[in-house]
This record gives sequence, C-alpha cells and structure tokens, in this order.
Amino acid sequence: MTDEAKPARKANPAPLGLLGFGMTTVLLSLHNAGITQLDNVTLAMGIFCGGIAQIIAGILEYRNGNTFGMTAFTLYGVFWLALVAIKTDVFGSGSGGDTMGVFCLLWGIMTLFMFLGTLSGRNSLKFVFLTLTITFFVLTAADLMGNHTITNVAGVIGIVCGLSAMYTAFAEVLAEQHGREILPF
Repeated sequence: MTDEAKPARKANPAPLGLLGFGMTTVLLSLHNAGITQLDNVTLAMGIFCGGIAQIIAGILEYRNGNTFGMTAFTLYGVFWLALVAIKTDVFGSGSGGDTMGVFCLLWGIMTLFMFLGTLSGRNSLKFVFLTLTITFFVLTAADLMGNHTITNVAGVIGIVCGLSAMYTAFAEVLAEQHGREILPF
C-alpha cells in the first residue's frame, strides 16, 4: 500500500477531554473540600478546560465514531459551562440548595448510566465514572440537606475522581507515544 492509499491516522481526543475534566474537577473539588476558595481561577478553568476543551474532545470523538466519548465529553463540557453560569449568577436569579441538589441528582443519574457504559472498558475509566457518580450523589445529599460537611466529603471524592481522570489521560498519551502500556490502565 502506498502512502497515498493509507487512511489518515487520527489523534485520540480522549486525553484532551480527560485532562480538561480531571484538572477542573480537582480544582473545584479542592474548593468543595474546604481547602481553597471558589475564585476566578477555578471559574476560568471551568469555562476553558472543563467546558471548551471537553466540547472539542466530544466533537472529535464524534468524527471518530465514538458515541460514548462524544456523549460524555460534550455533556460534561456543557456541565462545566452551566456550573460556571450558576456560580457567577449569570442569569441573576440565584441558586437555591434544593434546585442545586436536583441539578446534581440529574447529573448523578446520567453519570451512573455512563458508568454502566464503561463496564466493558479499561479499569481506570470505570474508576473515574464510579467516583464521579458517587461525587454527584454525595453533592446531591449535601445540597438538599444544606450540610457543608457532606460537601467536604464530596470534595475529597471529587479530588480522587479528578486525579484518576488525569492518570487515565497520562496513561493513554504514554501508551500511544511508546507503542506499549507504560502506566497500567
């Protein structure tokens, strides 16, 4: 086969989406755990890395024919944009604990079903979606009960989730670069 006849090699957009998600999740979860403040750094990360980078990854997954990756990255990208809009009160109506609790519940349900989609895949991705599912349900309880201690617990779980997403991205990049698995995933 000549070079002209070979199909063009496509880059894997998953590490982009996983890093955008993971780094943003760690940063927000540090706030939820009570370690840092919610500030412009976290909000900017939410827009650009959590939002825009993941939406780009989702669109690229669409081009690769990956329905799961397209759905996950695009939806979680939109999640980050919506969350920043909520936290900055873009629409000027404030956000109550009950409404935020239902918001987290809906994302938890969606994430649970996405977790089921990972069961035939890599262990590290299963772990990302399992910890994210738990994070959303714990945040649901925290918001509905108005309990900051529970929010702190969700923050710790979210840090683990974000770090595991970053690890999965690193493992994928290194495996592709070296042509073999460097970090188990």
